Amino acid sequence: MGACFDHAGRMASETYTHGHPASVLRSHRWRTAENSAAYLLPRLRPGLDVLDVGCGPGTITLDLARIVGAGHAVGVDGAAAAVEAAKESAAAAGADISFAVDDAYGLSFDDDRFDVVHAHQVLQHLADPVAALREMGRVCRPGGTVAVRDADYAAMSWWPLDPRLDRWLELYRVAARANGGEPDAGRRLIAWARSAGFVDVIPSASVWCFAQREDRAWWSETWAERSTDSPLSRQLVDSDLATQAELDEIGKAWHEWAEDPDGWFAVVHGEVLATMPDHRTGDRSH
Repeated sequence: MGACFDHAGRMASETYTHGHPASVLRSHRWRTAENSAAYLLPRLRPGLDVLDVGCGPGTITLDLARIVGAGHAVGVDGAAAAVEAAKESAAAAGADISFAVDDAYGLSFDDDRFDVVHAHQVLQHLADPVAALREMGRVCRPGGTVAVRDADYAAMSWWPLDPRLDRWLELYRVAARANGGEPDAGRRLIAWARSAGFVDVIPSASVWCFAQREDRAWWSETWAERSTDSPLSRQLVDSDLATQAELDEIGKAWHEWAEDPDGWFAVVHGEVLATMPDHRTGDRSH
């Protein structure tokens, strides 16, 4: 649910589990500041400089830019495909936003460059999320905000129950960890922020809920595709974690869940807002 960073500075074991097929980019385009960064919005105002790390196709970045004003938002991502999609979105919207490929462990910006540094669904894919948080803090001005939000896969829940969806969750968590990430990131954000040296940390949680018919159809379709024909599915088959026949059954389970009028799915997210100290201290050095 985020963007990986492919530059030389990243951990050699990291691979973005979802990849960037059409099903993933379509899913990421659904995200807005309202449904994915509401916890941050009260801290935004016109004129603030914002960096969106792991911007994906840029839909959240575009929303942030509408709040802070033209020329004040920058989006970076480790995947060239995502950056190109973001540039196309910005051009279509006539928005003055800069997008570029960059490295979460070595951002191409000076110290204290931004008032707000935001990352949505990024840390869960990184082998060293604490190092990435420190780097986000480096480019954030004193008194500014580092804001991160990540899903917690183990906390996801759904109805009706289906053993094939239990298997989906099991397989995804195994694959994500094999790729160097931590799928249950949401519950770890406070610990990671404290380890990064952040002291003034405000935690929260929020939920995506897919229960209306159209929401069930959309959510199930993206995961049916990811489960059966995507970098994730190929990884699972190539590593002998699952057979294609088993993955096809999981795909069917997603469609059957979507058709059930009782269908309900909740994605729990952890969130933290970390305020940068006015004076950099030794424990914030990099």
